[in-house]
Amino acid sequence: MTTAYNQWTQFETFPHFMGGVETITQTDPTHSHWVTKIGGVTREFDTEITEQHPDERVAWKSTDGTKHAGVVTFHRLADTKTKVTVQLDWEAEGLVEKAGALVGVDDHQVHADLERFKTYIEKNGGADGAWRGDVSNQS
Repeated sequence: MTTAYNQWTQFETFPHFMGGVETITQTDPTHSHWVTKIGGVTREFDTEITEQHPDERVAWKSTDGTKHAGVVTFHRLADTKTKVTVQLDWEAEGLVEKAGALVGVDDHQVHADLERFKTYIEKNGGADGAWRGDVSNQS
C-alpha cells in the first residue's frame, strides 16, 4: 500500500501512465499546474491538494481553469496487494466531452490509467519517490 501511495504523490510522473496528461508541474507541496490534451483539446489548470493522509487518501480540486475535483483512496487487501479507487467530479465542456461523458469514456479512461499505474510501479520495482505530508481538509 505504501508503494502505491508514495507513487501517487509524485504528480510529475502522471504523464507516464495517464492518458491525455501532457505535463504536471508541482509548484509547491500542495499545488500543481496541469496541461492536458484530450480529444485534440488542450487545457491548462491549477490544482490544490485539499486533504492528504499517508497510505489512506489524497483529495484535490482545481483552483482555476477546468473545474474538477477528486479523491484517490488506498485500501490494503493483503501484505502485497492494494486496491486503489478514484472518484472524479468534473465539468464536461463542449459537445465532444459531454457526449463522451454520457457514454462512459471518462470512466474507461480512469480504469485504463489505473491499470497503467499498476504496471508502471511493477515495472519500476517501486515508487519514484514520496511525499508523506499530512494535509487537513481544506475544502
